[in-house]
Amino acid sequence: MVVAEEKDELKAKLKEIFGYGNFRGNQEVVIKNILGGRNTFVIMPTGAGKSLCYQLPAMVKDGLAIVISPLIALMKNQVDQLNAYGINARFLNSTLSKGEITRLKKDCVSGLVKLLYVAPESLNKEENIEFLQKVKVSFVAIDEAHCISEWGHDFRPEYRKIKTMIAQLGDMNVIALTATATPKVQLDIQKNLQMEEADVFVSSFNRKNLFYEVRPKKETKKQLIRFLKEHKGKSGIIYCLSRKKVEEIAQLINVNGFKAAPYHAGLDPDVRMKNQDDFLNEEVDIIVATIAFGMGIDKPDVRFVVHYDVPKSLEGYYQETGRGGRDGLEGHCLMFYSHNDLNKLEKFNKDKAVQERENARVLLQEMEFYAESPVCRRKQLLHYFGEEYKENNCGMCDNCTNPRERFDGTEYVTIALEAAKQTNERFTLAHLVNVIRGTEDEYVKSYGHFSLAVYGKGDQQDAEFWKSVIRQALIYQYLEKDIENIGVLKITSKGRAFLKKPHPVELARDHDFTTVGDEEESPDRVPANSKSYDEKLFEMLKVLRKKVAKDKDLPPYVIFQDPSLEEMATTYPTTKEELASVNGVGMGKVNKFGKEFLDLIQTYVEEEAGQCIAQFSLADPGRAEQEERAVR
Repeated sequence: MVVAEEKDELKAKLKEIFGYGNFRGNQEVVIKNILGGRNTFVIMPTGAGKSLCYQLPAMVKDGLAIVISPLIALMKNQVDQLNAYGINARFLNSTLSKGEITRLKKDCVSGLVKLLYVAPESLNKEENIEFLQKVKVSFVAIDEAHCISEWGHDFRPEYRKIKTMIAQLGDMNVIALTATATPKVQLDIQKNLQMEEADVFVSSFNRKNLFYEVRPKKETKKQLIRFLKEHKGKSGIIYCLSRKKVEEIAQLINVNGFKAAPYHAGLDPDVRMKNQDDFLNEEVDIIVATIAFGMGIDKPDVRFVVHYDVPKSLEGYYQETGRGGRDGLEGHCLMFYSHNDLNKLEKFNKDKAVQERENARVLLQEMEFYAESPVCRRKQLLHYFGEEYKENNCGMCDNCTNPRERFDGTEYVTIALEAAKQTNERFTLAHLVNVIRGTEDEYVKSYGHFSLAVYGKGDQQDAEFWKSVIRQALIYQYLEKDIENIGVLKITSKGRAFLKKPHPVELARDHDFTTVGDEEESPDRVPANSKSYDEKLFEMLKVLRKKVAKDKDLPPYVIFQDPSLEEMATTYPTTKEELASVNGVGMGKVNKFGKEFLDLIQTYVEEEAGQCIAQFSLADPGRAEQEERAVR
């Protein structure tokens, strides 16, 4: 009974503050774990509602919740959204004046602030530690926790010091959150934070509303403009590796009649901030950026993400594509791929320390496998993050909507597993390929692997073929990666059973990006979300949202997100209570922004009713009179 009451209270708070009727995925169990005073580690994909996991407990618990966040833009973005919900959240960073910092600290000590966002660098200052020691802290949340790990794609040395800084504030609960953590990165984070005993909650990495596609880099600019025409008026991000390429592509897009702005570290800070704000405020539709853009952005209605150049890692790719479709509506993720891009990235890594260079090489190899593999892209991504995807056809990637030729791979998988077994499961994919093909490599010679029975058994096929076989054996769980020894492959129990009693295994041929043929038209796809709302009212609500946002100096999505506007254009709320019941609204937003939206909907409903009456009167004057009295 007590548990049921607690659940009802949490749901009531969720609806009252944030306007949502139900929790999503693991949110509720994570929140209860935090409220229960336990250390918590959350791995949850972008767009699944990670932030709510610490924001709601911060409102329920006494005291101030400290949120450690890596970017100033991310802090401002989160604080703006919380303030829109009527929550007193603030940030402490280098953008504040001395007077603002003094007032902020006073408000925190007096208990007026519920969430305080800080950068690791700010937390490292002695005066800030002394100030926080005077405050009743409810718990510490570490956002973007993958920045802690040296094995991750976005390592930041200052994040390694967080545990020491937290210890100075006393013994308190910690919640660490990330959207991208392979099993190896997860272990590294827990070890660094001394959270080995923490309760771990891993949500599915599957972003069902995202369509994944890889195209060869051939006539790329023409392909890009054609793609943008198919998404005219939609919000999107285009990622490029270099600043020069960012400027070039932004100019190309503008010349072709689209509204785009560049974003990279070489721009004047004021220009960079203006371009970012123009994108958030819908003054431009497209931002062309280096990977410096995005971590601090929570724009929910990004409809496409294009990688003009190959990303450096699958973690980075997953995080960047994850900025599409955060509102749950469809997002298209397109990557242009070529071996030249891989070669450029290899050159970038040549001056790094040996271990760092090897880590970067393995990450790049995973990216190559992903792009060239014929296997469902969703299955590949989820496998990389340690999750099994059991569906044979996701229907939302190019490999599933336009499948590659398949063949009987039983013999080839057997050879691959034998190579791993006969080399005592201590070697990398590249070494196994050399053994299978009979390559006279120095390592093959030094380990005496030229004398193995499997040596040279696959010399009729090239190295790319065997890489594909081994990669597919990994995805189908005959092989697995050793977490402790990067790149080393081991045989799974499923693989051992296969060696004892082989059974038919179907493989598919890789994409060949070395010789690109004529481009084929991609098959038509039915959109995941057909429009069941009043499109005319929806467009009017969007125009009003943009006006209100401009008046309040806020991004439009902070006012109301697209799914909320769609629901308004379906249910036609005309009272405060009806508007508050719309998903993602809540009474806080109704009180701040609701009046103009209610007025618009009321006027629209009356005008539409009036038009209906006029139409009825032509056919049935008596009925029209009844309708008019009903409206009055």
